[in-house]
Amino acid sequence: MAYELAPLPYDYAALEPFIDAETMKIHHDRHHQAYVNNLNAALANHPELAAKPIDDLVRDLASVPDAIKGPVRNNGGGHSNHSLFWSIMGPVGTAGVGAAPTGDIAAQIEKDFGSFEALQKAFNEAGVKQFGSGWAWLIFVDGKLTVTSTPNQDSPLTAGHYPILGNDVWEHAYYLKYQNLRPKYLENWWNVVNWNEVNKRFATAKG
Repeated sequence: MAYELAPLPYDYAALEPFIDAETMKIHHDRHHQAYVNNLNAALANHPELAAKPIDDLVRDLASVPDAIKGPVRNNGGGHSNHSLFWSIMGPVGTAGVGAAPTGDIAAQIEKDFGSFEALQKAFNEAGVKQFGSGWAWLIFVDGKLTVTSTPNQDSPLTAGHYPILGNDVWEHAYYLKYQNLRPKYLENWWNVVNWNEVNKRFATAKG
């Protein structure tokens, strides 16, 4: 069974003015689609692996034959990471989107970071300092929220961590609007975070 690219859960222009419609169209329809296509090609002779949910595949890279482990890591990670990315953003002005966290995640952020602003600072710094391409993440480890980053399309799932929040700092995610101003992109991105979805992921992470 081949992996498929799900449609965006909102319009391409829904994240304006913080992420432009043209970037969303290229990012989703071309970049994400390419990861899906390349993953399906890598797994063409391994239907048992292609039958796994994408997060399970990325979580268990040890089960992938060495000959295709690199393509599966890169493209499977790309598919998993981007699927999360679209889901934890939402249309500007929608209830639960932007502004500040609500619910259980808000209380945990206050407990572990002292304030939402302190989390933003740590998360944005992780994104800025990620050399080249990669991701900034918020994960829940040993009962505590932790900020981390990964290179390329590597996923926290491979290290046994369930990502709650993630931001793509590959240039294709922001370059049309922000050019080389990655810090500005990271700063503005918080305006489109869907805290309702983040709370769902946090509940899953807590088990």
